[in-house]
Amino acid sequence: MTASATPDIKSLSGFVWSIAEILRGDFKQSEYGKVILPFVVMRRLDCILEPTKTAVLAAHKSLPKGVDEETQDMILFGAAGDGIKVYNTSELTFDKLRGQDARQLHANLIDYIRCFSPNVRDIFLEKFLFTEQLKRLNDGKILWQVFERFCEIDLHPSAVTNIEMGYLFEELIRRFSEISNETAGEHFTPREVIRLIVELLIANDDTKLTRRGIIRQIYDPACGTGGMLALAEEALKRFNDSIRVELFGQELNGESFGICKSDMLVTGHNPEQIAFGNTLTDVRTGTASSTTCCPIRPMAWTGRSIRTRSRRKPPIRAMPGGSARARRVFPTASSSSCNT
Repeated sequence: MTASATPDIKSLSGFVWSIAEILRGDFKQSEYGKVILPFVVMRRLDCILEPTKTAVLAAHKSLPKGVDEETQDMILFGAAGDGIKVYNTSELTFDKLRGQDARQLHANLIDYIRCFSPNVRDIFLEKFLFTEQLKRLNDGKILWQVFERFCEIDLHPSAVTNIEMGYLFEELIRRFSEISNETAGEHFTPREVIRLIVELLIANDDTKLTRRGIIRQIYDPACGTGGMLALAEEALKRFNDSIRVELFGQELNGESFGICKSDMLVTGHNPEQIAFGNTLTDVRTGTASSTTCCPIRPMAWTGRSIRTRSRRKPPIRAMPGGSARARRVFPTASSSSCNT
């Protein structure tokens, strides 16, 4: 981890890493991340949603019959508060699950996941394929051991900030990549490199950034776990805390995509602006259509069909609630039981 990471975060990553030892024998080393990373995301969401759990359950219970999904989401997102685009309508929490019959844990966790808002449910079911891993844990009779260890981790925002969560994810990904004989750089860019890129990106823009009504759109064509986006926003906010920052990205790796989108959900950004897919052959994010997308690290793209896109300058356009001082910023980054 970088020098910016605190000793507490280093200790936390070591504790999370130690949980992987329980998987030895039942999972290959290359599969450890498929269990640990989704559990970290789920525990983080559980901690974030805990303070407003009662309000969300009450709002869900009061929903009129036949309400459409869009309206339901709007109401329950509001009940969750703080601009969070995620909710869970199950009465279960990690603390409650820990106090129930261990033999029912597998079924209860599946139920808990299915009660997340659709945007998060898709991450766990379609990108992490987490139900498959839970079944393997249950069949191996180690599910309770793993779950209980995660209950000991405090991932409330007051204890671990979003930036620190980024360090935690990246350290875990680095370790899992090393034991899998993979290149860690395929999943994330070191924070030192990101900070340098961001500083270069805004070096000639610092005066303009202090003005009123400034809007910046940041697009990372290969966003990994979202480190580039998070640090770019942090840097812009240092110049002007009233600046409006809109984040866009696309990622090919399912696990990295899941982590990045989860981060967007809990930080008040629009998670739909993070797309899944190969930027070089299938651009999904609208802001990418007018720039050339290149990974920061050398990589062989053998067999890929790459079309060079127009290099024309992205247009300046007025945004709702702001002025025409909106400009797109394109950093070059690494690839990388419900209540009814």
